[in-house]
Amino acid sequence: MQKEKRTLLLVDDDPSLLRVLEHQLSQAGFEVQAVDSVKTAQQQLDARQFDVVVSDLSLPDGSGLDLLQSVRQMGPSTVFVIITAYGTVENALEACRQGADDYVTKPFSREQLMFTIEKALRTRMLEKENVHLRSELIKGYDFSNIVARSPAMHDVLKLVGRVAETESTVLILGESGTGKELIARALHYNSPRKRGPLITVNCPSIPDNLLESELFGHVRGAYTGATRDRKGKFELAEGGTIFLDEIGDLKPELQAKLLRVLQERQIERIGAEKQIKVDVRIVAATNRNLFELVQQGAFREDLYYRLAVFPIQLPPLRKRRKDIPHLVQHFLKKLAPEQTVRVTPEAMDLLQAYDWPGNVRELENAIERAFILADNQVIDAPVLPASITAPPQRSVIHGGADGGDPETLMQIETQAILNALQKANGNQTAAAKLLGIPRHVLIYRMKKLSIG
Repeated sequence: MQKEKRTLLLVDDDPSLLRVLEHQLSQAGFEVQAVDSVKTAQQQLDARQFDVVVSDLSLPDGSGLDLLQSVRQMGPSTVFVIITAYGTVENALEACRQGADDYVTKPFSREQLMFTIEKALRTRMLEKENVHLRSELIKGYDFSNIVARSPAMHDVLKLVGRVAETESTVLILGESGTGKELIARALHYNSPRKRGPLITVNCPSIPDNLLESELFGHVRGAYTGATRDRKGKFELAEGGTIFLDEIGDLKPELQAKLLRVLQERQIERIGAEKQIKVDVRIVAATNRNLFELVQQGAFREDLYYRLAVFPIQLPPLRKRRKDIPHLVQHFLKKLAPEQTVRVTPEAMDLLQAYDWPGNVRELENAIERAFILADNQVIDAPVLPASITAPPQRSVIHGGADGGDPETLMQIETQAILNALQKANGNQTAAAKLLGIPRHVLIYRMKKLSIG
């Protein structure tokens, strides 16, 4: 199949140069339309879209800048290259400031012109790819892509949807592995700041003596090793969002400086004498109880209230068990998008019965391990981690009913199920409700414990 030629509008009032350039550009694979005035060029632009416009800056009835304005009003996709005389380079630079992609000065060679055009086309293509990738990234953090079937997660997403459109500071609370960073990304990419940067800072991962510089930057000579000025994360997040993860681990002296940023929206680089205004939205997260830290004197009360303008509490996975089957399928699709991997009912029962102390992150790791070990694309109980399939059975909780030997976990579980069944008059659905587990999990445990 023949490749479609790229279209090029060539504008110059020198007849001999126009003929030469038309021939050279046609030989280079362009479909060339050659004209000698602003008026004729404008008529061509009104009639069709061109991939490239190459125009002399100075024309009998106007300027190449007039054409530039018309092209840019139609959209950013057309490459615009200016031809200018040696003595008018300043005018060409002004054209570039107004939106031209590049310029060549007379006299120029065929190779020089082709290099300039191809370079501008490559740059334009990269810009289009970046726009596409960013739109795909934004689409990836649409609320519909967050696995949430449980009422608890539905409530969370309602809150995220409400606050995303605002400029409010958000504090995300939850155990490790519950998806705090995922929620922070959803907040950013569903906000008016989504075209701006999202800068993430994991506070505990940066040494204390470097964290201030990491956040606020420094000037040359501020300390040993500071050989140049350096922007901090707050400056890099300008126009976007800064996500401060595990904010509860922030040392007291940095808490005071962060409070000042929240109050004044200004930062001061280490060693600098002036403050810099910053336009950023702050989202923070922690797996610690900040209110308790405030009461213990380990976290500033005024900073806590500045951060907790809009708190969002993420439920642990054990409190959103309805999401587990959907999360399992989500992770399997990530691991094998072109394959169908089946999870047996027994394996799924085990996954839903487990308490997941590491939350969603632990579940994802477990599914990846099981996927690697699975035969014939079937995940069964034997390929699940031992912590899920064989919980310790000598974990002593209290003495036996007769005050003698301690009971095993299996004995305690058996007795709890028997008690629930007795209270429910043998009704398994009611007994499962009393135990706080799904009915199919109760049936699975009864089978394992040989309860008839």
